[in-house]
Amino acid sequence: MELKWFEDFLSVARCSTFTRAAEERHITQSALSRRIRQLEEWLGVPLFCRKTYPVTLTPEGQAFLITASETVFSLGHLRSDLHQRYEKRTSVLRFAMLNTLSLTFFPDWIEQLKQQRQLGYIRLCDQKPTFVEHIALLHSDETDFLLTYAHDSVALIQQLKHYPMLQLGTERAIAVCRPDGAGKPLYPIGVNNDPIPFLSYGHHSFFAHALARSEPINSLPLEAIYENGMSINLKAMAMAGSGVAWLPESLLTAELASGALVRAGGTCWDMPLDIRLYRQPVLRAGSAETFWQCALECEQAPSAA
Repeated sequence: MELKWFEDFLSVARCSTFTRAAEERHITQSALSRRIRQLEEWLGVPLFCRKTYPVTLTPEGQAFLITASETVFSLGHLRSDLHQRYEKRTSVLRFAMLNTLSLTFFPDWIEQLKQQRQLGYIRLCDQKPTFVEHIALLHSDETDFLLTYAHDSVALIQQLKHYPMLQLGTERAIAVCRPDGAGKPLYPIGVNNDPIPFLSYGHHSFFAHALARSEPINSLPLEAIYENGMSINLKAMAMAGSGVAWLPESLLTAELASGALVRAGGTCWDMPLDIRLYRQPVLRAGSAETFWQCALECEQAPSAA
């Protein structure tokens, strides 16, 4: 017996159709039907009358509904309680952040903070494919801190205006491409009106939102030929000579120094970015509060000197 069988059963009972329940459970209808059959075999009784539409519960299914609901609720509550106890005991600092920042900014920054004060155990939340989902981690209290780029053109940033914020630095996204044999950009921008092969971000990534509304970038004759939400993957395509990509400058240090990538145009095509740390309005007592105070002190130290 598996807990997901109980959850599948409750979903079908609630939706009254296997089709809608499968969509709710994010599995195929055949997989859902198979799991319900396994549950019925384990119990030894049929739970649904499949001859009717919408499907209805059998008398045994009606009796099982109460137990299944209580079981799922109790186990969910127990899991949440144990999870909270574990996090409190181990002083976990929960971070959500854009992938590029986890590779470029975060490692050195967190080490600087560790030199000032002992920090708790740090856990990075699973990477999310969209910027909205990163924000949702803060909304749903699944993270203590959100480390993100910010740009005035990205309307989604307004969803974070009620959260305490610390500006940690600035960054630039610059247009780069592979050089030609003479070391010049293979795909120069701003030179003529010829289509520019564009390595674009996924529609729901932070950079996709920023670039779509950034002047004068969106006036260029960009012709999207490839899409990927990860900057590091777009860098690989640019190095292969596929087109032009706007990438965080901190991700390009080695490639620009070696000449593997060059600017596709002048600095007028750069997109300025802020690096911001947002936090929960009310931090968990202990490690999260200590960390925030340490971050504040480190940022204020230069100006106080």
